[in-house]
Amino acid sequence: MNADLKKAEVYDGLQEKEVTAWMGLRNSAAHGDYGAYDHAQVRRFLDGVQAFMKKYPA
Repeated sequence: MNADLKKAEVYDGLQEKEVTAWMGLRNSAAHGDYGAYDHAQVRRFLDGVQAFMKKYPA
């Protein structure tokens, strides 16, 4: 879906990369790989997702 939104020009390549990074962090957490990220990365993830939701409301 991320690539499709970029392809449809809903957002640019930089936003696509950011969403991809968020997916990686989320997958690490979901699979118990807690050493793959730290508190600061989680904070940036949460801040980024909140900003994303404001910029691209459903």
